[in-house]
Amino acid sequence: MPALEAYKRNLDYSYAPGMFPSMEAMKKAPHLVRRLLLSSKATEGEGVEKLTALAKANNIRIEAADKALSRISGKENCFAAAVFEKQPAVLQQGDHVVLHHISDAGNLGTILRTALGLGFHDIAIIRPATDVYDPKVVRSSMGALFSLRVREYENFDAYRAEFPEHQLYPFMLDGSILLEEAAKDIIRPCALVMGNEGSGLPPEFAQMGRAVRIPHSDDIDSLNLAIATAIGMYTFKK
Repeated sequence: MPALEAYKRNLDYSYAPGMFPSMEAMKKAPHLVRRLLLSSKATEGEGVEKLTALAKANNIRIEAADKALSRISGKENCFAAAVFEKQPAVLQQGDHVVLHHISDAGNLGTILRTALGLGFHDIAIIRPATDVYDPKVVRSSMGALFSLRVREYENFDAYRAEFPEHQLYPFMLDGSILLEEAAKDIIRPCALVMGNEGSGLPPEFAQMGRAVRIPHSDDIDSLNLAIATAIGMYTFKK
């Protein structure tokens, strides 16, 4: 087997570091998993037994790889990682979450996990953006990535060309429609469009759909992106 490299965007594989993300990879996408890396310290416990059983059932190679795990996770207490093949998904026609130039791995992972919990299964990421296959994203999503359809687009026009019929709901600080009002009469299929953590969405997005505002007190300038996205998804699903 070829030696594993430190993760880079141009690799055709990535890592799901941690016991639970590795478990999700092998439960939800075993056809993508190339290897299971285990620490020499991970010799007992129900989690290790389940991981090993799943790997054997799916003919996945198991390797002891302490150094590789430390390099992948940057931590000494990472006991497992699934090595998986990247395979961009094809989005379906239902409701979407569109993340425009998202830049923080933790935010992206949290949004993916929350989207799965709230019933949004199709996520579009508009570049430039943090890499959805970055092991930090995979870990912070707790393996939710393997239950979602996520696709990266070079720009928003490329996404829009593929889904011209979706009603856009750009979330903007100066949006003309309050969230609760927008949710009373949702036009579906819809796309909740969220902007970059620092700059938000460009002004022209206000003209592209029904610009939505989440009201909050004047004591803060804005909500965290992951929290704002969660509020939007919950309200639209409710």
